[in-house]
Amino acid sequence: MSHPGLSLSTERAGALHHAFERVLGAWNEFDHAREHETEISPQLHKLLESPLPDTGMDVTGVIDQAADILDASLAQSRPRYFAFIGSSGLEVGALADLLAATYDTNLAVDARAATALEWQAVTWLASFLGFPAQTGNFTSGGTLSNITALASARERALPGSRSTGLAGARPTLYCSREAHYSITRAAEVLGIGSNFVRAIEIDGERRMRADRTREALARDLAEGYSPVAIIATAGTTLTGAIDPLDELARVAREFNVWLHVDGAYGLPAAAVDARRALFTGLEEADSVTVDCHKWMFVPKACSAVLVKDLGSLARTFSHDEAYMPHEGEHYNAVDITLEYSRPLRALKLWMAFAVHGASAVREAVGINCDQAQMLYDWARVRPHFETLTNRPQLSIVPFRVVPTGCPDPDAHTSELCARLQFDGRVYVSPATIDGEIWLRPCFTNFRTTASDVQALLDVADELGRECSTLHG
Repeated sequence: MSHPGLSLSTERAGALHHAFERVLGAWNEFDHAREHETEISPQLHKLLESPLPDTGMDVTGVIDQAADILDASLAQSRPRYFAFIGSSGLEVGALADLLAATYDTNLAVDARAATALEWQAVTWLASFLGFPAQTGNFTSGGTLSNITALASARERALPGSRSTGLAGARPTLYCSREAHYSITRAAEVLGIGSNFVRAIEIDGERRMRADRTREALARDLAEGYSPVAIIATAGTTLTGAIDPLDELARVAREFNVWLHVDGAYGLPAAAVDARRALFTGLEEADSVTVDCHKWMFVPKACSAVLVKDLGSLARTFSHDEAYMPHEGEHYNAVDITLEYSRPLRALKLWMAFAVHGASAVREAVGINCDQAQMLYDWARVRPHFETLTNRPQLSIVPFRVVPTGCPDPDAHTSELCARLQFDGRVYVSPATIDGEIWLRPCFTNFRTTASDVQALLDVADELGRECSTLHG
């Protein structure tokens, strides 16, 4: 018999109704910016320092506690959260998470309709991006997606290495010097080693140089190294630069090397007509990564790795476990992914497309790009505001406020960023670019409006003037 102490039984309807009231309140609040972030109250401090309870309490009270804790946390769903690159908590995605957690389907093996849904979500995503994927799956984030793709690249470059190890093969990876740190982490996890990640010089538009990539490959081959993959970035974390995919594809073909596109942040812009030309050559890649929990707006965690060669993931990950069936027309997910116990992450993307349609997602991405251009143009004409020389390619716009005669712009910008975060009306993060400190807002929120862009500039201007008394 079931354990009655672990069932809500008669409290189910009330608990669900109360939870939805709190969720609805949060959704309504997210539609508008709040003037100040909520601080952790003494009551919450006391709650968060309490010992393990031996007996439980009323579920509605615990729901309130949890909601209060989350409300006192930094929420990327808010329209003036411009820091890092995160989700904006699409409402239908939250509903999908509730459904997925309720049914708790395990996507390691064939889960019947849920497995079919995951594959449909893979094909929908590939169609949205314009990438000819033959296989793929959903992971917890861009790091795991990149590791998945590069594990397949390693197995193709060094057949059997998944079993025999690298054994003096001296494998190498090639990426922009502004590639995401997950590439270094992948090299470490896969046994390639971070010392063998070739950080390639960038051009004036901060894109990975194809000519320098070709030179590095030729040099390494002559010295007995084993090139595994070229990693192009479609939207760098610092500035949103898109590496020249078509040029790097030609280099990859010339040297018969796997081309992986890390589009964790920027790849959804490939679906926008006004940005598609920036992604010319995407179809030539062997694999791509895209974080749907970034610029496709669904809640974390929902990343995807898409691969062109149908059998490459299976050659990398499949095993013959005695307790899992391995026959049938399709691979079990456990045969094409690093994970075993896997939640139905695909449901939130599937529901987002089903409810809103691809056109609405595409339009929201385009609006974010327009907001970045707006910020860039407005900042360029404001006194004491500085931007990078290049217009934003996507939705990241580094800028800073430097008063005339400021002796230490970096110290001033660091102080301004700290004040902006403490003030709470807008939230941005800093970035170090070419040794200089900049504010680095990123627009990846479907709730953000032109008035929010204006507020970012106004508050930065206001607090920048206050900082000038210290660093001016």
